[in-house]
Amino acid sequence: MNIDVLRWLQAQLGPDTDAEDLTTRYERLRSAKAVALEILHERIAALVAEPLKVTVNGVATIDNSANVAALERRAAQITDETAPDDPPATGHDLLTTVQLCARRRR
Repeated sequence: MNIDVLRWLQAQLGPDTDAEDLTTRYERLRSAKAVALEILHERIAALVAEPLKVTVNGVATIDNSANVAALERRAAQITDETAPDDPPATGHDLLTTVQLCARRRR
């Protein structure tokens, strides 16, 4: 994994994400988007495994449902974005030639 892919992953997942873990996952999955989505899905699963809302009457309320929604939105955004290791889009870089026909001059 090159430095551009590592920096992109850390920008998507947070600077505290372990670079060694990212490298290991990238070697296994071979795609920056796949690594980012795997980590986001793990984070969502960890939040959903616990109760999303806990209330202690008169003391505190903890609600993680907004966090789950935010992580799901982030996963959708990453799917639509271009990662540094994505193959170039075909069709936009094509060179076209146009044959010109000679006209009589006045």
